[in-house]
Amino acid sequence: MSINRLILGDNLEILKTIEADSVDLIYLDPPFFSNRNYEVIWGDAGEVRSFQDRWAGGISHYIDWLKERVEEMHRILKPTGSIFLHCDWHANAYIRVFVLDKVFGEDGFINEFVWKRSSTRSSISKAARKNYDTIFYYAKSKNHIYNQVFMGLSQASKDLYKNKDEKGVYQTVPLLVSGKRNGETGKVWKNIDPNKHGKEGMHWVTTPDKLDEYDRQGLVYFPPKGVTPRLKYYSNQSPGVPLSEIWDDILLVQRHEAIGYPTQKPEALLERIIKMASNEGDTVFDPFAGGGTTIAVADRLNRRWLGVDQSVQAIKVTEFRLQKQTDLFTAPYTVQLHKYDYDMLRYKDAFEFESWIIAQCGGTPQNKKGGDKGIDGKAA
Repeated sequence: MSINRLILGDNLEILKTIEADSVDLIYLDPPFFSNRNYEVIWGDAGEVRSFQDRWAGGISHYIDWLKERVEEMHRILKPTGSIFLHCDWHANAYIRVFVLDKVFGEDGFINEFVWKRSSTRSSISKAARKNYDTIFYYAKSKNHIYNQVFMGLSQASKDLYKNKDEKGVYQTVPLLVSGKRNGETGKVWKNIDPNKHGKEGMHWVTTPDKLDEYDRQGLVYFPPKGVTPRLKYYSNQSPGVPLSEIWDDILLVQRHEAIGYPTQKPEALLERIIKMASNEGDTVFDPFAGGGTTIAVADRLNRRWLGVDQSVQAIKVTEFRLQKQTDLFTAPYTVQLHKYDYDMLRYKDAFEFESWIIAQCGGTPQNKKGGDKGIDGKAA
């Protein structure tokens, strides 16, 4: 599979052409089951038709539509690969039970992340405000890629770093903790006997030789007489808080990122997911590229990528974002239309064919190197 490609077309048809076990990470933000017309954001006639068809049969139709695609995604994932599916309260329960558990198995479930989109207060009503999205994390096997990532420190934690010296800003943490010990950590250090502190005695957090090393490095703070020494802990030593399932530290899209896409996701959200479940050089796939956030972030993080969308404007906007961050070290990429089989098109349902042909006539994306692309990907 050639990579670093933007493809205009139906993701189901394109998924069927991708080799099995070839992708490391899939992030998909499919249209939510919200029946809201903001999802038809670019005004492409093909999008309008797809939007109307998707919900023609209600939730069961939507789940069937999504499951068919997720089955293909499971096929193309490497054994070490994983999938992150972004949805909201309208269908998250259905998606987990009838799509992800069915395709990946219940053992494939890793996490259910809750992204708190905003802190705006709800107006008075008979229900609390729904201000979160769900991101399901499933893996193809137990041998999946996982890198520890950290959330930023809370303001309360940052406020603890109120001391400063030539090395930076720091807080102090105890070197003595409760409980007597008879071993090394219970020995006298700097004329301080830990067993004589506290009601029931105390002990050092580490051995005296390591305390000596801390002292040589200038990391031990000796408070006024009568107070036990403490360890200096600098703010630049803390990577943050180990990741939890509640993500309340990533704000909605900020003005400098906004491209006019109502359902656009912030780059920080995708950066966290891509760093967590892939390594440099791995392949990231987004079958609903939309405004191109996944592709732009994957490219910036030195991942290989493949993005698909049926909207001409979505492909063009994604390419524009890539061009803005291009430099001498950026890997090349291509933009193309999907090559369709003649018989497949010939025997399509009339309405499906109409949707397809309108989408193709809506405009043709430009290849980065110049020149329009035809249906078969060759220069027109």
